[in-house]
Amino acid sequence: MTTFMDVHRGMTGITAEQLAAAHQADLAIEDEEHVHFKQAWADPESGTVYCLSEAPSREAVQRIHERAGHLADEIHPVPLMV
Repeated sequence: MTTFMDVHRGMTGITAEQLAAAHQADLAIEDEEHVHFKQAWADPESGTVYCLSEAPSREAVQRIHERAGHLADEIHPVPLMV
């Protein structure tokens, strides 16, 4: 499994409740693509949301986000972590 960081833009004004609901929508179906969403962060002022996941591919991450209603603008593999 690879770790991925994805970026969503255009979510200006997102609330903690909306972020939690979007994250829960991913969690509800993540097993169908063998993805595990670990955490999500948001900056309501810039409208940027970040998600950290483990998945077999970036395509699997995007399929979950698409089905949950919030496509990622970027999905980056994270080969090194400390």
